[in-house]
Amino acid sequence: MHLEQLYEYCLSKKESTEHFPFDEVTLVFKIKGKMFALIGLDKWEKGETKINLKCSPEWSLELRSTYEGINPGFHMNKKHWNTITLNEDVPDKVVFELIDHSYQLIVKSLPKKTQAELDNL
Repeated sequence: MHLEQLYEYCLSKKESTEHFPFDEVTLVFKIKGKMFALIGLDKWEKGETKINLKCSPEWSLELRSTYEGINPGFHMNKKHWNTITLNEDVPDKVVFELIDHSYQLIVKSLPKKTQAELDNL
């Protein structure tokens, strides 16, 4: 998978925005101000093709035992975040499912009124 594919997919989510809140090399995708995906661009350029995504704790454990390329989130809450190494043993289809899952977890954490507004877009 290429960075452009990841970038376009994350931005295709309703109301998704891109930010650099930590430094000039950590690309963060947010929905209504809350993070759902992080990519270290400097590491990507060095061949470390990784993305951090939020995940339900139960599914995280299952994914980590299934794929070598899914590990506890680097610099994140390891219970709720995974670091996925792309172009290894994790199929692209699963990566897209995990992006969707991360996005949906954040949407579900938003106030009901905000969730309804997103549904109406």
